[in-house]
Amino acid sequence: MITRCKLAEQLRDYQVRSQHKWAVLTIFSPRPQISGRGDVIEALSWALLFSLLVVFSYGALHYRYFRLSSCLVFLGILLPICLAISRHRKLAKKRERRLLLPLSM
Repeated sequence: MITRCKLAEQLRDYQVRSQHKWAVLTIFSPRPQISGRGDVIEALSWALLFSLLVVFSYGALHYRYFRLSSCLVFLGILLPICLAISRHRKLAKKRERRLLLPLSM
C-alpha cells in the first residue's frame, strides 16, 4: 500500500533529480532554476551565443584584428555577468513577494 510518506519521498527524489539534470546550464539561464523545456532552450541559446563569441574572438585574434577581438572578449565576459544579475533580481523579487503575503496564508 502506498502511504503519504512514500509519495512525499518519491516526489522529493524526483525534484532533486530534475534539478541536477540541467545543472551545467544554470550558468547561462536567466532564471534561478531550469524547470521546463523553454528554460532549457533559452539557456542553450545563451550558451551557443557565448561559444560563438569565443570562437569569433579567436578568429579575430588569428587575423590580427585586436580591437574586434577585445570587444568580443569583453562581450563574452559581460554575458554571464548580466545573466547572473538578472537571476539575482528575479530571486529578490520572489523573496519580496513572499514577504508581502499575509501571515494567514
